[in-house]
Amino acid sequence: MTNQTNNINQTNNINNINHTNHINHINQTNHTNHINHINKTAIITGASRGIGAAIAKKLASCGYNLSLCCRNSSDRLKALADELHCAYGIEVLCYTGNVGDFFFAKDMVTNTISHFGHIDVLINNAGISHIGLLSDMTPEEWNNIVAINLTGVFNFTKLVIPYMVADKCGRILQISSVWGNVGASCEVAYSACKGGINAFTKALGKELAPSHIPVNAIACGVIDTDMNRCFDETERAELADEIPAGRFATACEVADMAYSVITAPDYLTGQIITFDGGWI
Repeated sequence: MTNQTNNINQTNNINNINHTNHINHINQTNHTNHINHINKTAIITGASRGIGAAIAKKLASCGYNLSLCCRNSSDRLKALADELHCAYGIEVLCYTGNVGDFFFAKDMVTNTISHFGHIDVLINNAGISHIGLLSDMTPEEWNNIVAINLTGVFNFTKLVIPYMVADKCGRILQISSVWGNVGASCEVAYSACKGGINAFTKALGKELAPSHIPVNAIACGVIDTDMNRCFDETERAELADEIPAGRFATACEVADMAYSVITAPDYLTGQIITFDGGWI
């Protein structure tokens, strides 16, 4: 809780710095875009790097205020918050904790509502991988990956739903994986979590459709992020050759896709959108 409080205080300091310049920056931006997005707020989990950071940059560039979290990389997340505030004049709240901890998630959502008044978008992105034989996996390792990859999605989604239902609007997007569609040898736990996310998304999409709250997921293929830097150059080249597009996707491309999904008509819901360059 001390780290979270420090991060909130640091973010408040960011928002109070050079208020005049902040106003001038807003006035110099495209006025129509500013009006369209001035009240939008998004929560992004796992936002200190990779896909989460890329989505944060994309939404900030479109005028969204942000509430971001990470598990360990507080300094990196704070640097990202500073960068986005200076570049786009938006407000950023930062939190450090385990998304699998319901009370951490509850504090983050409650504070976001208290600060911004509403939550328009939830991006469930936080996740970790585990490579190895299932027979070698410990119960502690299993519980850890399930808590972060799957329970974290439950925690944040459960907590934002009442606010979105009250407002009769909102968007929920999960960052999933093609391994949730087909499974991967030596990544059984990861595949199980992503498969669970996909089923969660399809079911919740039906549940929230009457409230006009779309719920979708992007099933990513190979994305050029730290999670896939375990491969050496030869392995990377061989893997790229298996992909019809001939390359890994960038985190920015996933961010562009995420923005397309959360701005699509709300009739698009309960869908697992594969984004893999034709790989699977």
